[in-house]
Amino acid sequence: MDFTIPAEFTRNTEKFDAFIKKDILPYLPTWSHQKELPRTFFHNMGSQGWFGLTFKNGCLKRESALKESLITEKLARISPGTAIGALAHVDLGLLCLFLFGSPAHQRKLGKAAVEGKTVMCLGNTENIAGSDVAGISMQAVKTEGGWVLNGTKAYVTNGWVADWGVITAVSDPDADKKKRLSMYLVDLNDIAIRRKKLNKQVWIPSDLTRLSFSDVFVPDDHLLGKRGRGLPQVLEIFTNSRVSIAALTLGTATGAFDLAVKHMQKRKIFGKHLVDFQAKAFETSNFYAKLESARLMLHKACWLVDQGKDFQQASSLAKYLSVEVAREVTLWAADIFGAASVIREHPIHKYPMDVWGASLGEGTQDVQKLIIFRQLMKKFKHQPPV
Repeated sequence: MDFTIPAEFTRNTEKFDAFIKKDILPYLPTWSHQKELPRTFFHNMGSQGWFGLTFKNGCLKRESALKESLITEKLARISPGTAIGALAHVDLGLLCLFLFGSPAHQRKLGKAAVEGKTVMCLGNTENIAGSDVAGISMQAVKTEGGWVLNGTKAYVTNGWVADWGVITAVSDPDADKKKRLSMYLVDLNDIAIRRKKLNKQVWIPSDLTRLSFSDVFVPDDHLLGKRGRGLPQVLEIFTNSRVSIAALTLGTATGAFDLAVKHMQKRKIFGKHLVDFQAKAFETSNFYAKLESARLMLHKACWLVDQGKDFQQASSLAKYLSVEVAREVTLWAADIFGAASVIREHPIHKYPMDVWGASLGEGTQDVQKLIIFRQLMKKFKHQPPV
């Protein structure tokens, strides 16, 4: 077992550090004040190859999951809200195109999306459906030459800036629950689609948007994958994106941890630096151990993805463990800064809030525990009782 990060990936993350300093940090205050990621962010990320997919020989290619997780963690350390914008574009929108898009779909949108010139998103969640991924009501009615979509998607990251959306809808209402949904590639610039940006307080500066569809026509050739396979397809997307959101969550925790440790070295109380109190030394060691444990699980999940092995349980374990430690670490880090942490403009303020968002994305902690348990019980079914 080799736990070293490949030298190529290490060099890549060092280059990404330089990209962050040049193309992100100078603009973050403006983006955060406006609560919006500009299209230039996506274009700069894509043009320099920081997304987890490439476009070669007319089709999309997926790069190493470990490579992408290292980039995602780096970006989330300084801005989880920026990282989630990139994740929604790549691991929710673009990955749908990679996994279920036809060669024609990939030729049409793949190159522009990889380069960040075209921005993508995924619309699945509705007001009545959160953890119950299948519980959606948007309708897709078959008509000549295509489909007509009606309904609302409640919480869509990148919905405000995206050009194209991957949208799930009920195409076969009388079918079995697992065969009712289909997945569609939709041009979000259609005049029959209304966008409303929601006033969220986490993952700033990315947007969270409500998309309302009123008799939106979608051509037949914009069906993604197979009719009636929308539910297993979107579940496959979430299984994949849990690896990336685990990296994002771990980056959120590590960003807060680094700020706290640096502050403890500077701040004095009762005549001593905070870092010199044994209680704080023990707390720091405890959280560092938990961060490293979550990172090992994340890297195992990445390895399984890159090896083409089953990673369903590993992705949920990585997400579950990263959220657990991030909740603890970010609140602890805020306490280290005291009253200053409640000021919105303070660097530490965003981290506990953004972990709140991370705990919901791609399934709550209870959803992760359910997946972990179901996968665990599969092993016991094949073992005779003692």
